[in-house]
Amino acid sequence: MNVEDESPNRALEAAKWLLSLAFVGVGVAAFYYFPQWLLIFRILLFLSLLSVSFLVASRTHIGILAVVWVKDSIREARKVVWPTRAETMQTTLVVLGMVMLMGVMLWMVDWFLGFILRRLTGMGA
Repeated sequence: MNVEDESPNRALEAAKWLLSLAFVGVGVAAFYYFPQWLLIFRILLFLSLLSVSFLVASRTHIGILAVVWVKDSIREARKVVWPTRAETMQTTLVVLGMVMLMGVMLWMVDWFLGFILRRLTGMGA
């Protein structure tokens, strides 16, 4: 297999990226060029041009790799075993309890060190 067959056509790739950036630029320019339009229409125009830009970019070599990576990530996320509501509540209560305990302990250490400092300096008498 020839390595040149696997490498993308650089000129075509560059043209696709430039076209993709052009769609984004036109979308931004159109958003500000038509202030008399309702905001929702300008947002929809921008989002549609942004979608076309993503479509063009997804046809590049890097875009194809990114689409494959996203699909693989979604497939892996579906394999995750999420905790039940009861497990989530129990974990949350344990974390809150530990935060409260550490807060009280740090307050006591702070109070004790302040007490010692006031006694040594004579400021609290």
